Amino acid sequence: MSVFGAVRRVRAYGGHFLLLAVLTLVTALLITAVPRVADRLTGQGLREYVAAQPVARRDLTYATQPEVVPPLAQRLAATRALELATLERRMPTAVQQVIGERWYAAQTYPARLTGPRLAADKGLIDLGLRSMTGMPEAATLVAGRWPEQGVTEQGAIEVALADSVAGPLGVTAGDRFRLAILDQNKKPITVREMELVGVFTPRDRRAGIWDSLPGMLGLTPPEGDGDPFVAVGYTAEDGFDAAATAGFPVSFSWRYRIAPAEIAAGQLSDLIGGLAALDRARPAGLTLTQGVDIPLRRFAESLAAARTLLAVIAAGLLATLAGLTLLAARLAARRRATEYALIRARGGSTVTVLRRGLTESVLVLPLAAGAGWLLGGRLPGAGTGLRWVLLAGLLATLVPPLAALTAGRGTGGRTDLVGARATALRRTVEVTVLVIAALGAFLLRRRGLTLDGTVDPLLVSVPVLLAVAAALLALRAYPWPLRLLSRAAARARGSVAFLGTARAGRAATTGPLVVVVLAIATAAFCGVVAAGIETGRDRAAARAVPGDVLVVGERFAPDTTEGLAGLPGVRAVTPLLTVPGERPYADRAGRFGGVGETRVLLVDGARFADVARRAGVAVPVPDLLRTPGDGTGGTPLPALVSPALAAEFTAAGLADRDGRRPAWLDVQGNRLPVRTAAVVAGFPLVDQGVDRFLVLPWPALPADAPNPLAPTGFVLAGDRVDPAAVARVVEEGQRRYQRAGTVNGGDRPRQPTVLTRSAVRAELGGSGVNGLLVFGFTIGAVGGGLLGLLALAFAVLAGARARGQVLSRLRTMGLSRGQWRGLLLVELTPLVLVSVLTGAVVGALLPVLLTPVLGLPAFTGGVAVPVRFEPGLVAGVLGLALLALGFAVAVEALNNRRLRLGEVLRLGEES
Repeated sequence: MSVFGAVRRVRAYGGHFLLLAVLTLVTALLITAVPRVADRLTGQGLREYVAAQPVARRDLTYATQPEVVPPLAQRLAATRALELATLERRMPTAVQQVIGERWYAAQTYPARLTGPRLAADKGLIDLGLRSMTGMPEAATLVAGRWPEQGVTEQGAIEVALADSVAGPLGVTAGDRFRLAILDQNKKPITVREMELVGVFTPRDRRAGIWDSLPGMLGLTPPEGDGDPFVAVGYTAEDGFDAAATAGFPVSFSWRYRIAPAEIAAGQLSDLIGGLAALDRARPAGLTLTQGVDIPLRRFAESLAAARTLLAVIAAGLLATLAGLTLLAARLAARRRATEYALIRARGGSTVTVLRRGLTESVLVLPLAAGAGWLLGGRLPGAGTGLRWVLLAGLLATLVPPLAALTAGRGTGGRTDLVGARATALRRTVEVTVLVIAALGAFLLRRRGLTLDGTVDPLLVSVPVLLAVAAALLALRAYPWPLRLLSRAAARARGSVAFLGTARAGRAATTGPLVVVVLAIATAAFCGVVAAGIETGRDRAAARAVPGDVLVVGERFAPDTTEGLAGLPGVRAVTPLLTVPGERPYADRAGRFGGVGETRVLLVDGARFADVARRAGVAVPVPDLLRTPGDGTGGTPLPALVSPALAAEFTAAGLADRDGRRPAWLDVQGNRLPVRTAAVVAGFPLVDQGVDRFLVLPWPALPADAPNPLAPTGFVLAGDRVDPAAVARVVEEGQRRYQRAGTVNGGDRPRQPTVLTRSAVRAELGGSGVNGLLVFGFTIGAVGGGLLGLLALAFAVLAGARARGQVLSRLRTMGLSRGQWRGLLLVELTPLVLVSVLTGAVVGALLPVLLTPVLGLPAFTGGVAVPVRFEPGLVAGVLGLALLALGFAVAVEALNNRRLRLGEVLRLGEES
C-alpha cells in the first residue's frame, strides 16, 4: 500500500491512467474555457452591437424648452454649464461608468438673418447662436479669430461660422449682419447687430460634437415651401448672454454619449435598470431623450437565449465526458479483475480495494484536472470556474476506486446466450430514467424558461435525460428484429450472416452505446438548431424585403416605376402603397366604425408574386390579391386581415365575408369598401410587431378619379442592382410628385429609404451574440462527433475479448480472413447504425421539445425558427455513420492484432 507501489502500478497500467487523465483534463478545460470564451465573445459582441447603433440612439440628452430670460440675467451660459457635471453625478452608477464623451450647449432659437453681403439667391436665412464646450479643440480656424470676447466694442455679437456655411452664404470674416425676431406679420420686434469674426473647419466631421440638431456644418434645407434655410453659428458665453438678455428665446442641452468600450456584459442588467431610472429621476423642467435602452434590451434577450443554448450544449458534452470517464474506469477495472480478486482471496476488504484505487487515482487525476484548469485560465475572458473544476476533479478521482469494487462481479456464467435476461435492478434503473425524463420534459414545457441570469438545472438536465431514455429504449428494441433475422439466416447457407446477427442481437454493450447516443444527440441538436436559425433569418429577411431591393418613402410620381424598371440589372418592379395608421369607417360618409388605427397595405398581387419569384423568395400570394377590384364602391375589395383586426371587425359588425356591410377606408382621398376575405397571422412587408393590419389588392380606379393612387414604395428583383442608382431615381420621383402640384406648402418629404435583402440578412447574421452562437454550435457539433467516436471505441473494446475468443475458435475451424472481416462487419453495423441514428433522431427532436422555452426567435428578428432535418444534415448523419462504422472496424482490427488471437484461448488468459 506504499506510494512507491502505487507509482509502479500506475506505470504498469499507464495506458488506462493516461486515458483517464486526458478525459479529466478535457473536462476541466471545458469547464474553465467555455465561460471565459463566452464572456469574451459576449463582451466583444456587445461592444460591436452598441457601436453599430446610430449615434443619436447612444446619446442621453437633457434639454430645456425655449424660454425668454430676464434682461438682467448674468453669466447665464457659464452657470448652466456647471450642470454638465451635476447631472452626471445624479445618474445611477451603472450609467456613469459607461459615459464617454459629454457636451454642453446653450443656443438661441433661430431668428431671421439679414445683411448686405448675404448671397441673394439663397432666399430666407435663419440663424441660431450656440455656445458650447470643446469647440476650439474640435475645429481649426481658416480665417479670422474665435469669438473670445463675445461682444465687440461697438456692441455687435461675435459669431463664427463653418466654412461649409460661410461659403454658400457668400460671407467672409469681418462682415456684419442683423439678427431679428419676427412677429406673425414678418415684422422685426427684436433686433441685434452681429459680426462674423471667424470661419472654421472641423478637424473630424464624424466627431460627436457636431451631432446636435440643427447642425453647424451645413445649411439645413427648408421643411416646406416658403420656409427659410437654417444655419447655426458659434459664439462665446458673453455673446450668448447678450442675445439672451436682448429677448431671444434660448434653450440649454446637456448631452452624454454611451461609450461602447466601457460596456461590460456583466453590468448589462444594471445598465438597463439605470437607464429606466433616469427618466423617473430627471430634474424638474428638463426633458430626457434617450434610445439606447431599446437595443440593450434586445441584446439582453438574445444573450439570455444564447446562454441557454450554450448551457444545453455544455451539459450534453459534460455528460458525455462523465460517461466516457466511467467507461474508461470500468474498462481499466475489468482488465485488473484478477488482481482485485486475488486481493480479496488473501483477506483484503472492500476498504483495502478502495484505498488501493484511491491512492493510484490521487497520483494522476487531480494533476490532470489542475492542468486543464491552468490551460483554460490562459484564455482571455472572465470566469475561472475553479469550484466546478475541483468538483469534477474530485468525482473523477473517486470513479476508478468505485469501479474497482464491481470489477469481478457478474462475470460468472454464460454471456453468449441469446435469451439472456436483464436483472431486476437494471430494469428498475431504466424505468426510473424513463419516468424522470418524461416528467422533466412535461414540467419544462409547463413552466417555461427562467431568465434570471443563472443556469436552469431543469433545462440542462432534461435533454441529457431524454437522450439517455431514448438510448435505453432503442437498445432494448433493436435486438428483436436482429434475432428474427438471425433465425432466418440460420436456415440459409453460410455462417457469417447467422453468427454476425446472432451476436449483434445480444446488446451486451448498453453503457457505451448510451454514451454514443448522448454524444451524437448533442452534435445533431447543434446542427438542427443552427440550420433552423439560418432558415429563420432567411425568412425574416424575406419578410422585410420580399425581393432584392425595397424602397420605402412618401408619395412617388407614377412614372417612377418605369424609371426603376429601366435601371441596369432590374428584372421586375412592383409598386406598394402603405398607410401606417388608418381608421376604418362604418360607411362611405365616414362614420366612425369602432375600429382602431390599422396599417393598410395595397399591393398588385400578380406583379408582387412575379417580383418575389424572380428574386427567389418564397412568398405566398393568395389569388384574391391577384385580381384588382373596380375601386368604385360597387364591389368591396377582398382583404387579408390580421386576427386582432378581424376580431374588432366582428365586434363592430363589419366582418361580413359577402360584403353586404363592408368597412370603408380613406386611401389618399379615395373611399374604398373592403370585406374580410381571409384571416392571416402575417404578411411580408408588415413588421413582426404589428398585430393590426389589412392587405388589399391594388384597386383599378377609373381614369377620371379625382385622386389617383401614388405609390409609397417599391419592391425590385434583379441581379447586382446598384442601391445608389435606385436612390437617385426614387428621390427624383418623389420630387416630381411634389412639383406636380398635388401637395403644396406641406412639410418637406422624408428621404426615401433603400434596403437590400442581403443587407437585412447580413444584419441579422451579424447580431451581437452571433459569435457566441457560432462558438457554441462549433464545440457542440465537433465535440459531440469526436466524443461519439471515442464512445464507440469503448463500445467495441467492451466486447473485444468475447469477439476475440469466438474469432479464434472460428479461425481454427477454417474461417477465412475475408469471412472474418464480413463477420466483424455484420456484427458491428447494427451497433453503429442504431447508436448514430438514435442520437441523430434524438438531436432532431430535442429542438421540437425545447423551442418554446429556448427563446430562439431572439436570433431571427422575432420570426419563428423552423426545426427540421435539412438534406445537408441527413447527409452529414449518414456520413458520420459510415465514418463511425469504419472507425469501429479499425479499432476492432487493431485490438485483435494487439491481443494475438491465438493466445486468447489459453485457459485463464485475461486479455
